[in-house]
Amino acid sequence: MTFGNKPEDNNAQQPYGQPNAYGQDYGQQQYNQYGQPQGQPQGQPYGQPYGQGQNMQYGQPYAQPQYQQPQYGQPAYAGAGAGTAAPTMTMNGQTAYSFERARHVSTTKAYGEMTLGLLLTAVVAVFTQMTGALEGFLATTGVIGWIGLAVVQVAIAIVLGWRIDKMKVGTARVLFYLYAALTGFTLATIFYTYSLPSIGIALGLCVAFFFVLTMLSLTTKKDMLKAGPILFVALLVLLIGEVIMMFLAPTQTTLMVTGAIGLVIFAGLTMYDAQQTRAMFDVAERSGDTVMLNKISIVCALNLYLDFINMFLYLLQIFGNNDN
Repeated sequence: MTFGNKPEDNNAQQPYGQPNAYGQDYGQQQYNQYGQPQGQPQGQPYGQPYGQGQNMQYGQPYAQPQYQQPQYGQPAYAGAGAGTAAPTMTMNGQTAYSFERARHVSTTKAYGEMTLGLLLTAVVAVFTQMTGALEGFLATTGVIGWIGLAVVQVAIAIVLGWRIDKMKVGTARVLFYLYAALTGFTLATIFYTYSLPSIGIALGLCVAFFFVLTMLSLTTKKDMLKAGPILFVALLVLLIGEVIMMFLAPTQTTLMVTGAIGLVIFAGLTMYDAQQTRAMFDVAERSGDTVMLNKISIVCALNLYLDFINMFLYLLQIFGNNDN
C-alpha cells in the first residue's frame, strides 16, 4: 500500500484493524453484501444498524457501538445493563397490585364481620321482643341485671381493644359475636319505645349515611386520622352530658339537639374508623403477619359496628316517633 492511493483500491488487501493510506484506523470497518463499507453514511443500506465503524465527526468511528435496533416483540434496550429496567418496573407493578388487592380483601373482610354482627344483633333483638325474654330477665334481676349487661358489654369491648394481640383469633371472634348478641338483647327496648315505621326509617337512613361516609373516607385525600383526638374528646363530653340528663327531665327539643350532636360525632368517627382500618391493614400486610390480619379485622369490625349502632340510635332519637 502506498500513500495517495484511494482506499477502495486497497480494500481487499487492507488487514483488519490496520491504518489505511490516510493514517486513520478504520478498526472494525466491515463490508456488506453490496460491497459498500458500513461505516460510510452514504452507503448505509436501509434497515442496517449504525454501530460498527460508522464515521460521525472528523472521520472518527462511532463511539457507542452498544446500541442495537430493537426487533419486533423485544424490549427497546437490549444492552448488557439496560435489560434489567423493564423487569424491575414489572415487578414493582405486580407488587403494588398484590398489595392493593390484599388490602382490599382485608378491608372487605372487616366490613363483612361487621355486617354479620349487625345481622346477629337484629335477629336477637327481634327474637327477644317476640318472646319477652328481656322483660322476664328484668323482672328477675331488676336494675342490677340491666347494669350487669352494660358492664359485660363494656368489658368485652375493652378486652377486644386492649388484649387482641394476646388472644387467639377464634376467641376474639367469639367475643365479638357475643357482644353483638348482648347488644341485640338490650336493643329490644326500642320496640317498646318507638313505632316500627320509625325504626325502619332510622335504619334505612343509617345504612345510607354509613355507606356514603365510608366511601367518602376511603376515596378522599383528606386525612381524618388527625381529627381523631377531637372526636374522642367530643364523644366524652357528650357521654357526660347524657349521664347528667338522666337525672333531669330532658325535653323533646333537648333530646333532638343531643341526638344531632351525637349523629355528627359518630359520622366523623365512622370516617375516622374507616381510614384507621385501612391504615392498620397496611401495617399488618407489610409485616406479613396473617394471624394479626385476622385479629385486626375483628377489632375494626367492632369499631365500625359501634359506629353504626350509635348512629342508628341517634337517628332514631331525632326522627323516631317517641311517645314515652
